[in-house]
Amino acid sequence: MLKENIKLAIFSMASNKMRTILSLLGIVIGVASVVAIMTLGESATDSINESLEVGGINMVTIMPLGSARELEIFDESFGNVLMQSVGGIDMVLPIASTNANLRNGQKTIRTGINGVYSSYFDVNNLELEEGAFFSAMDNINRRQVVVLGSAIAEELFPLGGAVGEYISIFRNQAKSYLVVGVLSEKSETLGNSYDSSAFIPYNTYAQRLRRISMPSSYTVLVKDGENAIDVANDVETFLFQMLGDDDYYMVYSPATLVEMSREIMGTFTLFLSAIAGISLLVGGIGIMNIMLVSVIERTKEIGIRKALGAKPRTIQAQFLVESITLTLFGGLIGIALGLSLSYFTAGYAGWKMSISYTAIIFAIAFSSLVGVFFGWYPALKAASLDPIESLSYE
Repeated sequence: MLKENIKLAIFSMASNKMRTILSLLGIVIGVASVVAIMTLGESATDSINESLEVGGINMVTIMPLGSARELEIFDESFGNVLMQSVGGIDMVLPIASTNANLRNGQKTIRTGINGVYSSYFDVNNLELEEGAFFSAMDNINRRQVVVLGSAIAEELFPLGGAVGEYISIFRNQAKSYLVVGVLSEKSETLGNSYDSSAFIPYNTYAQRLRRISMPSSYTVLVKDGENAIDVANDVETFLFQMLGDDDYYMVYSPATLVEMSREIMGTFTLFLSAIAGISLLVGGIGIMNIMLVSVIERTKEIGIRKALGAKPRTIQAQFLVESITLTLFGGLIGIALGLSLSYFTAGYAGWKMSISYTAIIFAIAFSSLVGVFFGWYPALKAASLDPIESLSYE
């Protein structure tokens, strides 16, 4: 019986092509909108999270905001004290930063100089285009060596061949530094532009470039298997206990930003999907209208079927199946259209396409519900027609 009703529904749709297209329009637009919005929302979220994870989702950054006198805890022993006081920490790396002029021949540029330990490059997943990173011995011996970001190297050495050459770095006075490596290009992450920065050993920075009493920031590497957000919260608790005021420092983690972006995008996507769902309701009203017209047009057919012994529930099932088939057909077209729009939009925006299977399941389920809800009354009306009056209907 179900198979026969589906055949009748398809025949009815094929017999009135223009009316079918117009009745499906609301469903198609509604489903396409919901699928596109949810898919693009998921794609945008995944792209944002991917860019954050490139910078290291298992890291926590601490930035002192007060003077050295106020923040005496941020000294050379701070990393060891923190690791002993807070669990889940694998490594604490101090970073010193300032701006300075770099010169090669007649070419001078001003950029950020970072004093870092050699493990900084591995922690931040930085790769080399040429040369090598400076070593732990370079840091211990305070050697004047430098690793250049790709954009800096290209500007100072437009013809290439930066490794092995010397450049001048001067803040108060010029000093010669040997270029030992050039970083591969990497997109900006959390405000860090690696391409437009230069890196020298931490001790070289602190002793030869600029005397410092405390680092500009600390990178805390979280152990594998530990939750970075929990570690960040524990670090904040520790600092508050030590300083008694959270105005003296700032703690943030890419993991926190990832979670925040998911929540924001999820809420935004849900809101837009709810708006798009209105068109599904409008489409459902259109389906009901078409089904009522269909009942009127087929009144005599209904009368004949009843005269031949068809029960009211059989007539009702016929029209209900027809309504569901109609909405499901529109839902499938809407899914295909929504995915196509998502594919082209994601490609244009440079996002990685992430298909929202939740949206597809939702679209199919909602289309079926619309078919049942808005097809129930027309089906009921068809089932309640009097066979004698139906046979004499003109």
